[in-house]
Amino acid sequence: MPLLLSPWIRLTLLVLLLAAAGVCVVLFEPQRLLSEGWPPGLPVGTAVLLFAGGYGLCTAAFVPRPLLNLGAGAVFGAQFGLVAAVAGTVLGAGLAFGLGRAMGQEALRPLVRGRWLKAADGQLSRHGFRSMLAVRIFPGVPFAAANYCAAVSRCGWLPFLVATAIGTVPNTAAYVVAGGNASSPTSPAFLASFGFIAVSGLLAGTVAWRKRHRLTAGISAQATPVVNGATNGP
Repeated sequence: MPLLLSPWIRLTLLVLLLAAAGVCVVLFEPQRLLSEGWPPGLPVGTAVLLFAGGYGLCTAAFVPRPLLNLGAGAVFGAQFGLVAAVAGTVLGAGLAFGLGRAMGQEALRPLVRGRWLKAADGQLSRHGFRSMLAVRIFPGVPFAAANYCAAVSRCGWLPFLVATAIGTVPNTAAYVVAGGNASSPTSPAFLASFGFIAVSGLLAGTVAWRKRHRLTAGISAQATPVVNGATNGP
């Protein structure tokens, strides 16, 4: 049935699926874990795996990662919380990337016509690992948006997942440590993690501004018509 396989039908199904996932997150209220905790007797390893799975589903449904990272630290502490958060990050990124590529790429690629969109697509297509690593290390681009943008581009699976696994560790660790020490906001661990988050955000803003300035200059230079010949004097 060609109609069911058409790109726009698949894109519509993807949007409906993400909307349904968002509604499920709201109805389930995963924040209850912070007050109720895990069921008694549940092994830590099993709890970490379940949390990572829920984390991945939540990020694919556009739930902000900082909140999930804080929750991981509050529920498991720094060590197990970091494992759960990074595993959930990679799982959620892979899920979003796969959904976006299978159900949205064919419909959206023909729309990549603007200067900024073409520039971003070119970077991800030619330098997938390096570009994704920069996006992950320096916060600023929403996590879910970066996943689906990469899916629309020609970025490969392996560069995307490896860059995500490596690049998200520093910022994720900072939020997890902050969540694990939220009950003592004057502790050195909390202050250090909060300081790292603030500094990384400032650096991200600076890098984004400089990149934007250079990209704008490059696009303007390419768009400037070349004047052939010269005006001769009398």
